Amino acid sequence: MDEMTNLAPDVLGQAGTVPRGPGGTAGGPASAAADASSRSWTSRRGVLVLAEIVVSVAAALGYTFLSRHISVNPLHRIGQVSGLAALQLYAAVLGLPLLGVLLYTAYRGSAHRHQVVKRLVCAALAGLATGVIAGGVVVALRGTPSALGGQDGDPGVLIAMANSFLHGESMSGIYPPGFPALIAVWAKLRYGGTGGAGYSLHDLQIVFSALVGPMAYLSWRLLLRPFWALLIAVPSAVLFLDPIRPYSHVVMIVLLPLLAYCLREMRRAPQRSLKRLLLRGGGMGLIFGVLFLWYSGWYVWAAPGVGLLALFLFPWRAGSAARRKALAYVGATVVTAGVIGAPLLYQMLRLGAQNPDRYAYLTVYADPAYVLGWSSDRPGGLTYHTWPVAGEMAGQSGFALLLLLGVGLGVGLGLRSIMVRTAAAVLAGAWLIRFYFASNMAREQAVQLYPRTTWMIMYCLMILAVLGLMAVVQRGSGWAERSLRPREAAPAGTVIPQRVVRQLSAGLVCALALFGAMGASWSVNRYMPSSDTESMGIDAWRAHFLKKENGACPRYAKGKTEACADVSTWDWKPNADDGRIWCGNIPFDEWPAVCGRKRPS
Repeated sequence: MDEMTNLAPDVLGQAGTVPRGPGGTAGGPASAAADASSRSWTSRRGVLVLAEIVVSVAAALGYTFLSRHISVNPLHRIGQVSGLAALQLYAAVLGLPLLGVLLYTAYRGSAHRHQVVKRLVCAALAGLATGVIAGGVVVALRGTPSALGGQDGDPGVLIAMANSFLHGESMSGIYPPGFPALIAVWAKLRYGGTGGAGYSLHDLQIVFSALVGPMAYLSWRLLLRPFWALLIAVPSAVLFLDPIRPYSHVVMIVLLPLLAYCLREMRRAPQRSLKRLLLRGGGMGLIFGVLFLWYSGWYVWAAPGVGLLALFLFPWRAGSAARRKALAYVGATVVTAGVIGAPLLYQMLRLGAQNPDRYAYLTVYADPAYVLGWSSDRPGGLTYHTWPVAGEMAGQSGFALLLLLGVGLGVGLGLRSIMVRTAAAVLAGAWLIRFYFASNMAREQAVQLYPRTTWMIMYCLMILAVLGLMAVVQRGSGWAERSLRPREAAPAGTVIPQRVVRQLSAGLVCALALFGAMGASWSVNRYMPSSDTESMGIDAWRAHFLKKENGACPRYAKGKTEACADVSTWDWKPNADDGRIWCGNIPFDEWPAVCGRKRPS
C-alpha cells in the first residue's frame, strides 16, 4: 500500500472513460490531436510539481496581501466581526471560481484535464486555508507594526534572543536559533537593527502563518495524491497553527511525512545507484538539519518510535549489497543533519541539564490521558475542574470515538503502508514519553514540556484516521470489482464508472474547502484583540499599545502617547531556577493545594 489509492484516475484511457463518436468528440482523430497538444506540458511531472508549489504559495501570500485592504478598527468587536466577514468574502470570491472549474472538469472535462485541475485547485485551497489565518492576523494588527504578544511571554523572549544576535552574542541557551536569527536578520535589513526586532517578528508571524498550509500540503504530496494530501494538510494546519509562533508547529506537520518518505527511500535503497542514494540522503539530511535548527522539540517526541521502526525496516535479509546501500543512505542523511544541527546539539549536550522546564498551566493540571484537546496558558474562565468536558462514553466524545474507529481501520487495513507504520511508531513513542515525564513530574519538580506531546499524538491519530479511510476506499473498490462484475464480462471497464468517482472526489474537495474556511475563521477569531489577560486576544491587544518607530502610539490605541510602552532592546538572559514548579493559571492562595508549594511573596 505504498502507493495509496486515488479517488480518480490520473491518465486518460483508464477504465471508466467513455469513448465517443468521431468529428472532434472524445475518441475521434481531431480530439486525439487536440488532446495530445494540450497535454504536451501538463504531462511533464516537473512542470506539474512546480505549478503546485507556485500556485499554493501564491494563493497563501496573495490572499494575505489582499487582506491589507480590510479597513476596520480591530479594537472594537463590531470592527472585528466585519473584518472576519470580509475575510470570508474574499475567500469565497477567490475560492468559488476554483471549485467551479473543478466541478466543471469533473462533469465535462477529460480525465487528464480534471486531474491537472484537481492538483492545482487542491494546492490553491491549501494556501488559502492558512492565508485566511494570516489575513486575520493582518486585520487583528491593523494600525500597529508590533507583533502578536507585544513584548510579553514567548514573543518577548524571541525579541530578546534576536536582540542578542544583533548585539553580537551567540545562541540563547538550548533554544533553536533558526527563527530568532531570522528575526535579527530581517530587523537589520528592514528596520535598522536594534529596536526593530518586534517589528520584524510582526512581519515574520504573518508570512510564516500563511506558508504553513502550502508547506503541509506539499510535504504530504511526497507520499499521497492531491485529495488525500489536502485531507490531512488543511485540518492539521488550521488546528495546530499558532500565529504567535508559526515556526513551531509547521515543523511537526512536515516532519511526519518527511520521516515516512525517508524510511521509504531506505527500503528502496537496494534499487538505487550509490551516487543517487548519497545525493538523496544528503538532501534529506539538509532538510532535517534545517528543521532541527528551526524547532527541535518534535524530534524528541518522534525519535524513539522512528528509531525502532528504522531498525525494523532496515533490509537486513536483502544481502550485503543491499545493506551497504541502505547504510550509505542512512549515513548520508544522519551525517548531513548532524553537521547542520551541530551548534544546537552542542548546546543541548553542554547545557541541557541546566534548563529544566518547570512551567505548569491548565493542560498540566488536567487528566494526562486526554490528548484530543489543548488549552494554552490563557484559558479564559476554564479550570481543571471544568476542562476537558467529559464525553458520553467513559468520558470520550463522539468525535473521539469516530477518530479512534478511523485509527483502528488504518492500523488494521493499512499496516503495510510506510505512512501508517511511521505515524503509529511516532504515536507509540510520544505516548510513552508523555507518561514517563508526567509520572516523574511530582518527584522531579519538572514538566519537561510533556503537554506538547498532545499535538504530536493528536496529529498521528488524525493521520491514521485518514489513512484508514483511504484503506477502506481501496479495499472497498477492489471488493466491488471482484464481487459485482459478471464473470463473463470483459476485463476492460470498471463496475463503478470513473467519471462518477471524479465527481464524488470534486464534491468532497468542495466540502473540505468549506471546512477550511470555517476552521480558519474560528482560528482567527481567537486572536482578535481583547483586554482580558486570560484570553488569547490579549496578545493582539498588547501589540496595539507599543510605540511605533517614531515614538507615537498606534492608530487605534486609546489614550495619550504616555499610555503606550517603549520598545525594548534588552538581551536574552536565562531565568533563575528555584527548583520548583511554577503554578501558572492558579490563584496564589491555591498554590499549596495544587502544586504543593508556598505561594510566591
